Amino acid sequence: MSFFENTRKPAGFGGKLMVVMMNLSHSPVARWGLRFLELAPDDKVLDCGCGGGVNIRRLLKKCPQGIVKGIDYSLVSVEKTKKVNETAIADGRCAVLQGSVADMMFADNWFDAVTAFETVYFWPDLLRCFREVWRVLKPGGTFFICNESNGDTDKDEKWTKIINGMTIYQGTELKAYLEQAGFHEVQIHKNKAGWLCVTARK
Repeated sequence: MSFFENTRKPAGFGGKLMVVMMNLSHSPVARWGLRFLELAPDDKVLDCGCGGGVNIRRLLKKCPQGIVKGIDYSLVSVEKTKKVNETAIADGRCAVLQGSVADMMFADNWFDAVTAFETVYFWPDLLRCFREVWRVLKPGGTFFICNESNGDTDKDEKWTKIINGMTIYQGTELKAYLEQAGFHEVQIHKNKAGWLCVTARK
């Protein structure tokens, strides 16, 4: 397995290194994207594919009276996220679970927002996953996707060659999947660096 496979599902020592790198390298795109997500102080938020856990920490700051939960199918990611957010977990404001976005154990209509940072590239059966996100969101809730690659340039191909099972989507492709899953008011934001943020409402 190449080291870069750890971007998809961090495992072992290489995975532990990768989640530390993710927390650092994904910070600029996450901070940029979060400008497009409006949250109330007491919102309940789910971070899908929570990686190294630093975005959960950001979301907890944005929702000081809220609850933020995380899900990731990598045990290495779950352990790192728990360590990064141990105070909030002790306070009952955060929970991190190992599992798949395609089949989540959360109740219907529970979250005000669901976030997905640098992760939808690896979701199998994107439509099924989006429908599952739709199910756990409250009516009027927001689904937020933030990607460093927007699929508009040839340079994106180098990553899909290195990492098995990675698909880089264009904003219009994500919009089509989202609408098929039942979302509306889909908004696409891009910047000069090629970053992509998509928000959609249930």
